Amino acid sequence: QVKLVESGGGLVQPGGSLRLSCVGSGFTFADYVMSWYRQVPGKERELVAIITNGGGATRYGDSVKGRFTISRDDPKNTLYLQMNNLKFEDTAVYYCYRATNNWGQGTQVTVSS
Repeated sequence: QVKLVESGGGLVQPGGSLRLSCVGSGFTFADYVMSWYRQVPGKERELVAIITNGGGATRYGDSVKGRFTISRDDPKNTLYLQMNNLKFEDTAVYYCYRATNNWGQGTQVTVSS
């Protein structure tokens, strides 16, 4: 059974940083492309970042390029999202995703002064 558990969300001021983590279990983590999505109430989930299996390639949503970094530690079955220079509009629930249709429970990130 695939399980994804996010952590690391919280309240941060604009310009601050957070690092999200997602621990995967029930599958061979290293074999899969992994992603972060985010969702604001009333809007569709938005792709934030994606990383290939092996970590050789990454891609980011336009709104986070240059500020967020996705990475993975396969021996620890863990996906990360380093978020720097956070903005009000980054406020959302952040989800870890593995195809097909495997989502974590989400972690809330709130950027507020």
